[in-house]
Amino acid sequence: MATIGMDKLYYAKITEAEDGEETYDTPVILAKAISAELSVELAEATLYADDGASEVVKDFKSGKLTLGVDDIGITAAQNLTGALADDNGVLISAGENIAPPVAIGFRALRANGKYRYFWLYRVIFGIPSTNLQTKGDSITFQTPSIEGTVMRRNKPDSKGTHPWKAEVSEGASGVTTETISGWFGQVYEPTYTEATSGE
Repeated sequence: MATIGMDKLYYAKITEAEDGEETYDTPVILAKAISAELSVELAEATLYADDGASEVVKDFKSGKLTLGVDDIGITAAQNLTGALADDNGVLISAGENIAPPVAIGFRALRANGKYRYFWLYRVIFGIPSTNLQTKGDSITFQTPSIEGTVMRRNKPDSKGTHPWKAEVSEGASGVTTETISGWFGQVYEPTYTEATSGE
């Protein structure tokens, strides 16, 4: 079903253990969301046998997330880009800044009035773009955008896989109200019921 809106843009800082496994801080609001564009790059391979394609593998490689927001505050800018505020509260971006990975969550309004919810588990952002324009006969809003690379997380889930995205539609079969109401309280962790063998 088509989406017609987007809001509730959150980010969660990541703390990495020595083995690289992520622990997520409590999510906080990043900014008022204007747009989100997610594109995915796949690693593909095709095995040919008997004069035709025998096996095709398409694995997630990375993604690109472009966020349009109303404003990026100084705290969010520091947490997303590695820039630092000086003693006077001025944000200083340096060539030596290293952007830390964060998790990004948001929701999109669907045409049926319910929402689709997302978490991207590991995103590293670049420097926000700035568009400036002098005021003329009419007012044109200029808003920043920020682009990040989406990667799979290092921490495996209980199935031993490394997720890169969690997505759920409100009202879908099997989706509990607790899952929806708690979506932005913490970064979603996949849960699986262990399958028992019939032996």
